[in-house]
Amino acid sequence: MIETISRDRLIDLLEAGADKRIAIVGDAMLDVYLRGDVDRISPEAPVPVVRVRDRELALGGAANVAQNIDAIGARADLVCAVGDDAEGQVIKQMLRGIRSEPRSVVTVGRRTTTKTRVLARSQQVVRFDEEEDVDIDGDEMVSLVRAALDAVAQADAVVLEDYNKGVLTPALIAPVMQDAGAKEIPIVVDPKYRNFFAYKGATIFKPNRRELESALGAAVDIEHPEALPESIKRLGVENLLLTLGDAGMALIDATGEVGRVPTTAREVYDVVGAGDTVTAYLATMLAAGATPAEAAVIANFAAGVEVAKLGAATVSIDEVIEAYDQFTSTGAAEAPTA
Repeated sequence: MIETISRDRLIDLLEAGADKRIAIVGDAMLDVYLRGDVDRISPEAPVPVVRVRDRELALGGAANVAQNIDAIGARADLVCAVGDDAEGQVIKQMLRGIRSEPRSVVTVGRRTTTKTRVLARSQQVVRFDEEEDVDIDGDEMVSLVRAALDAVAQADAVVLEDYNKGVLTPALIAPVMQDAGAKEIPIVVDPKYRNFFAYKGATIFKPNRRELESALGAAVDIEHPEALPESIKRLGVENLLLTLGDAGMALIDATGEVGRVPTTAREVYDVVGAGDTVTAYLATMLAAGATPAEAAVIANFAAGVEVAKLGAATVSIDEVIEAYDQFTSTGAAEAPTA
């Protein structure tokens, strides 16, 4: 198990990450936030009437991972699918704003995945999703594979970000894993239920507890983790990083050693996007030369910052350093181990 990460080591890795290029392959989406006030109940149905005062557009899913990588200072190359619609054009325009040229964004014959959240007084009233999530195939998949392999060829690390929207199918996963493995660069996988066991060889495989339990068909007792090494064998990955919400994370390597990373969050305002922030920091820190345990510790600090923000937000390296300093100066002599 790694010893506590030092401040000098933290800064060295964060600065080294700014010189790296990360390929992200997965499901991008557009997040729409409608914020307003509730003053009355509708006369048409027993539901609140939200008078919208503000409308905000944000990158979501794999695009939010790219956005977080840019916030670290690294370059993000996003391979994803969008529709030939206004939402797809917005995603491309926003990607240009974070130095991620949309050359790897493939236009397909379906609508762009869009999630709209209605909020009143910082509370979510309702969310509605516009999407098609059947697997992409045919010529569109051929274009995605070509774009992904071009991105991997130039990358220092690869992220596969699955939201079950049809991009990450076996036809795309297999060649990306093969080329990244042959290049011997880190591979970080954020899986969902489909194709859960298709990522053999991943450097870090990052499900949450519910996803892992669903895939294994059994409950996971993190306090008695004797069965977790068997999960590693079934998955065929080098490290399993299990995210546990307010209980932090657990990192299990191929030898069966289990390291705990307690949460560093001081205030939890909104957990939307926290997983994307963790994924971005994991990949960039591995590319910078961090061990999986070091990458998990740093990503954990980043997540603690992100959940104190509203919506899918980014976290800068200065904010991570500040969080580290605050944590180590308020009763904890050292930063958490992984």
